[in-house]
Amino acid sequence: MDTQPIRKWYTLAATDVTEALHSDAAQGLTQQEAERRLAKQGANQLAENKRKPLYTVFLDQFKDFMVLILFIATLISYFLGEYLDAITIIAIIIINGILGFIQEARAERSLQALKELASPMARVMREGHLAMIPASRLVPGDLVLLEAGDRVPADMRLLAANRLEIEESALTGESVPVSKSIKRLEVTAAAQVPLGDQKNLAFMGTMVTGGTGSGIVVATGMGTEIGKIAHLMNTAEEAETPLQLRLEQMGKILVVVAVLLTIVVIGAGVWHGHELFTMFLAGVSLAVAAIPEGLPAIVTVALALGVQRMIRRNAIVRKLPSVETLGCASVICSDKTGTLTQNKMTVTQVWHSNTLYEISGSGYAPEGSFLLQGKAVSPTRDGALNQILRIAERCNNARLTCEEQSTRNLLGMGKTTRFWHVVGDPTEGALKVLAAKGQNGTVDRGKMGHQSVRVEELPFDSDRKMMSVVEKGSDGVHSLLTKGAVEAVLARSTHILWKGELQPLSATIRHQVLEQTELMAGKALRVLAFAYKTMQGYRPAQPIGSVENNLVFVGVAGMIDPPREEVRPAINLCHQAGIKTVMITGDHKVTAEAIAKQIGLVRGYGEVLEGRDLDNLSDAQLSEYVERVSVYARVSPEHKLRIVRALQSKGHVVAMTGDGVNDAPAIKTSDIGIAMGITGTDVTKEAAALVLRDDNFATIVAAVEEGRNIYDNIRKFIRYLLASNVGEILVMFFAMLLGLPLPMVPIQILWVNLVTDGLPAMALGVDQAEADTMYQRPRNKAENIFSRGLGWKIISRGFLIGAMTLLAFWLTLREDPNNLVHAQTVAFVTLVMAQLIHVFDCRSQYSVFHRNVFENKYLVWAVISSLVLVLGVVYIDALQPIFKTTDLSFRDWALILVTSGVPTFVAGIGGVLASGRPKTSKQKRSSMRTVRPD
Repeated sequence: MDTQPIRKWYTLAATDVTEALHSDAAQGLTQQEAERRLAKQGANQLAENKRKPLYTVFLDQFKDFMVLILFIATLISYFLGEYLDAITIIAIIIINGILGFIQEARAERSLQALKELASPMARVMREGHLAMIPASRLVPGDLVLLEAGDRVPADMRLLAANRLEIEESALTGESVPVSKSIKRLEVTAAAQVPLGDQKNLAFMGTMVTGGTGSGIVVATGMGTEIGKIAHLMNTAEEAETPLQLRLEQMGKILVVVAVLLTIVVIGAGVWHGHELFTMFLAGVSLAVAAIPEGLPAIVTVALALGVQRMIRRNAIVRKLPSVETLGCASVICSDKTGTLTQNKMTVTQVWHSNTLYEISGSGYAPEGSFLLQGKAVSPTRDGALNQILRIAERCNNARLTCEEQSTRNLLGMGKTTRFWHVVGDPTEGALKVLAAKGQNGTVDRGKMGHQSVRVEELPFDSDRKMMSVVEKGSDGVHSLLTKGAVEAVLARSTHILWKGELQPLSATIRHQVLEQTELMAGKALRVLAFAYKTMQGYRPAQPIGSVENNLVFVGVAGMIDPPREEVRPAINLCHQAGIKTVMITGDHKVTAEAIAKQIGLVRGYGEVLEGRDLDNLSDAQLSEYVERVSVYARVSPEHKLRIVRALQSKGHVVAMTGDGVNDAPAIKTSDIGIAMGITGTDVTKEAAALVLRDDNFATIVAAVEEGRNIYDNIRKFIRYLLASNVGEILVMFFAMLLGLPLPMVPIQILWVNLVTDGLPAMALGVDQAEADTMYQRPRNKAENIFSRGLGWKIISRGFLIGAMTLLAFWLTLREDPNNLVHAQTVAFVTLVMAQLIHVFDCRSQYSVFHRNVFENKYLVWAVISSLVLVLGVVYIDALQPIFKTTDLSFRDWALILVTSGVPTFVAGIGGVLASGRPKTSKQKRSSMRTVRPD
């Protein structure tokens, strides 16, 4: 049986809970059993609000007021005997609705895919092996591990709690973290214990703020405590982005303008002798075609498509508004380890007692030698070195694993290749490899001669900058083993193991340690210190400050973490894009500066500031310094927050990276919070707007580039749609003012809207970035969507499109005044062609001549499709009576191509003369491609 009808898990001993759930407190469930329970119990998910049915989404496409008016007018037309026109108009409206429905459904699917990508993960023991799985696949009986920064993935009965503290405000409303224990609660069967007092349980949705622990899952999904109040979790609505809101407001204004102009058109037409109903139907059709009612929806689709492209470049967007902000980023504050560097640590030096060992080997394979003055030596003969190796191996939560792959050559001879991997923190993995090298490649703790048992862990945090474990030896004596930042460990040490003897840590020796640390750091090594002490009268759960003191310092180890190859060109590209790059690290100043020089970040003297320097600066003073500093070393999370605020006070739009739980405030305060997808905690990811799947700095730059392109593409199709709509309105408006016949009948107006607004506009949404996208300064966050000349381009191009269409109509009508259908067909095709040519002009902020027209294959096919639809209604005999068209001659096409091409080519020549050829060299394209991570 999978679950018991037990709800008071806190009253049971840990062994009873494990037995009741048929699980194993050390090995966890088998994979087969977990899959069986998942199939029976269902996914570990809260029930979501019911999604809007597809038929409702479809019907919503016809709720627009002007569409309803057109429906009514069409029905009246039907009853007046205009059957063909009425049926065709309704068919066009339905096709438009289907296109809108497809766009909206696609956007919804894209956003849902985003949610799934950003879903939390859980560390679980399956068959004795630690695995990372989606939290949704947890089942009752699973053994889950917790550490600071994790969101509890299910309701759990705790089996281990090492200074474990959990913030349960999501359930209890109490923001103060609760200290957890594993003891069963001694209460009567009838007693009801409040959730906040169930100290041996961890509840789904709460947040681990400190310590480590493990527990067995007792409830999942809607069976959890948070599941009982799931309706509270489902009340949040998807917020629209600021751009969407602005466009929605703009759309309402455009509706009013379009309706007023439509009324003028109707009035002028009636004044010049046209029938009222004919003008009314034409006016309403014009309003429906001219009002960009789908603009916010197209923006959503463009954002969603852009976000999908970001995902392919390893950047997951958690908050849609951040896509707009990305293009405004003027400063990127980045962690060093794993983001600017590869996070593939290898210990290359170990020092103690003025003795320096070089360590050979690379990667995670436990193969290498200890070299003293170039000669291989046995580390077991050096007591202090042996102690360093012991601390490196025991004060460690990483695991070193090996996979074997067998291959055969052409002769059938077999070969086995071993691949070593680290499960856990890369720094700890490097120390685990170091210890294994000291034991001739042995990675099993039991075989390394250490019979002690860990009884307590003091987890690493960014304030203490160290981690310690308490172990009990076979003789019953407790020892504290510590590793951490050199300055932090030295500050808590009173003695040192120096040349085999225990002696007081004098100022002279302390200076030697720091001097050696500087030498290592100058070689871009990350330096960690090791210390220990024997504990007399050990008592569990003592305050950390009273445990980590009076330490015996042993020595230091230096590990190399080389910069990522793609970081240097990415930083150069940021520099050319007007984006300042700042390194913020907890590492030693010299190490940070050495790495900064390798990646081209530091370009002058005095650009490095330490945490202690920040402590001596007021906020006002920091604001003056912040523009000149490129590297911050030895900083705490509080320093990060101050740096962000100082940069923002200077008007910068700041992107800030982070991974630890204490980074969340700085990430939340920044304009664009960026979390690490591999090393980041759940707390950090939930505070962030962007999650990097590869923890790579170049991915941030790629995301900024994509953010700029998304915004540019939105401007492109806004320019295209509004200029086209202006042209449609003006051609009718001018014709009525001049007393001309209707240039187009209602069905033609609607067909123009159908073939030109949908596919070409969507194709612009996936347009490639212009070659100089990352060679422009960041745009102002408060910039109006119509700034940088966009408003003028819309009005001027729209005017030219309308004027040229009316000119073609007038010239054709003057030549044959008795053939109105012929003139209307010319006007109809001219308007469509003008818009389809204009769409290529919209791809560049300069002119149509600045880009390859065939570069965007989606746009080319969209234009071809639109052109086929137009030619169909012109040349297919069966459709001519419906759309009031007639065949066109070569002479007609010559007139159409000239008049439809004028708006784009005249504007294009003007653009070339005004701006000159922009910088679009192949070298710049190549430079852009180098920063895109594989």
